[in-house]
Amino acid sequence: MRYRRRAAIVAAAAAAALVFAGCAQSGGETGEGGAGTESGDKMYIALVSKGFQHQFWQAVKKGAEEKAAELGVEITFEGPAAETEVDAQLQMLQTAIDKGPDAIGYAALDPEACIPLYEQAEEKKIPIAQFDAPCDSDYGANLSATDSLKAGALAAQHMAELIGDSGKIAIVGHSQINSTGVERRDGFVNEMKDNHPNIEIVDIQYGDGDHLKSADIAKAMLAAHPDLKGIYGTNEGSAIGVVNAVKELGLEPGKVTIVGFDSGAAQVNAIKDGTMAGAITQDPIGIGKSVVESAYKLAKGETVEEFIDTGSYWYDKTNIDDPEIAAVLYE
Repeated sequence: MRYRRRAAIVAAAAAAALVFAGCAQSGGETGEGGAGTESGDKMYIALVSKGFQHQFWQAVKKGAEEKAAELGVEITFEGPAAETEVDAQLQMLQTAIDKGPDAIGYAALDPEACIPLYEQAEEKKIPIAQFDAPCDSDYGANLSATDSLKAGALAAQHMAELIGDSGKIAIVGHSQINSTGVERRDGFVNEMKDNHPNIEIVDIQYGDGDHLKSADIAKAMLAAHPDLKGIYGTNEGSAIGVVNAVKELGLEPGKVTIVGFDSGAAQVNAIKDGTMAGAITQDPIGIGKSVVESAYKLAKGETVEEFIDTGSYWYDKTNIDDPEIAAVLYE
């Protein structure tokens, strides 16, 4: 994954060990060095996600809560109302730091805006485990996430197969700032350039993961390129926006091949009714479990893996009911 960090996970963990050793304060007091537990007895981990509006984040929350119960730690889980609300997310991170938890889990919306707050966490010796998308700081110890470049390439391979390996296609992205949006786009684009020379990507636009914005973008694309064979939506909101655009235009299911990302109920239904050809699903429950476990280990002074790939999977009508796929759908 493309994120900067020092080659010092062990050093960060050692610092965290000193923090944990000094965490014997009771009564839930907040102080430097991660001494602020909510209950005074349990380890406390504060998780700040990218949002709450998509089923993906609810599934991450579920996984985090399951792992927290297993480990006997206390967590809080919050995120802004929309994945465009960078300032709101940064305020949540600031609040988390001010509480002085034993560790923080963070999924960065803006990889640069979070750097000063990471510096604050480092000064207070609060370890940070990252999930879904990293901050461009040396302090973040690790990342639990889907390999988005690999997942984007997988989406491209299936798109190419579905459209006969030739023709014009377009991309409705959800972000050109945070790493998931960039890498899901780049993985897709690079696969097409490297291995599918007869496929032309005629347009790439960004709808911020918003259904309405993404639908308007898709309709404009289809008007500008009436011979468009396929559209790729890089997250739940982007993909459903494309689906809605096709329906609003009255196009027959399959007229435009739609490949999506994520697996909320609306996408699952669109695949079942033939409007969407297929999509990439992640394992958000696994991401939630992984970030809590990583944060727990860091707070105890243990080492963690630099990058934990939680997996990506193609699903369509042919395999949507397979037990392996059903286990990673989050409708």
